[in-house]
Amino acid sequence: MLRQIRPVQAGRFRSVMRGFATGVTVAAADAGSGPAGTTMNSFTSVSLEPPLVLFCIGSGSRTWPVVERAGCFAVSFLCADQEPLARRFAAPGVDRFAGQEVVTAATGSPVLAEAAGFVDCRLVDAIGLGDHHVVVGLVVAAGRLRDAKPLVFADGGYGSV
Repeated sequence: MLRQIRPVQAGRFRSVMRGFATGVTVAAADAGSGPAGTTMNSFTSVSLEPPLVLFCIGSGSRTWPVVERAGCFAVSFLCADQEPLARRFAAPGVDRFAGQEVVTAATGSPVLAEAAGFVDCRLVDAIGLGDHHVVVGLVVAAGRLRDAKPLVFADGGYGSV
C-alpha cells in the first residue's frame, strides 16, 4: 500500500538541500546600462546538441531583468581561491563589478577574467516556477581561462574538491 507523501516545509527542504554539493558560478549580463551579476549554484548543462545550459535565478533578483532585457548572459565558473568574489556577488547593495577585470566573448556579456572558465549564451527560454525563473541558454562561446580547482558550496559553506 502506498502512502501519500506531502510536500516538505521550506525550512526542512533548505536543510536537506544544503547537503548537496554544487559548483559556484557568477551569471552576468549587460543590457546597455552597465553589468549586473549574481552568485549562483543552480547551474547545469542540459544538452550537447544543441549546446544548452540552465540556471535558476530568484524572480526578485536585480540581475534577472538585465538578463531578460539583454537576451544573453555569460556564466563564469569560480575557482577555489575566489570565495571572496562569490560572497561579493551574493551581497546586496554593493558594486559587484568594481575593480573586477572582465572580458567578453560572442554576446558581449561580462565574463570574470580570473574565472576557471565560462559559457556565453543567448537566452532561449525562461520559465517562472515558484519564486524563481528557470533560464535556458544556447551556448555560443565557451572557454577555459585558467587551470584551478573549482569552488564548491555545501552545508552552508564554501570549499573545493
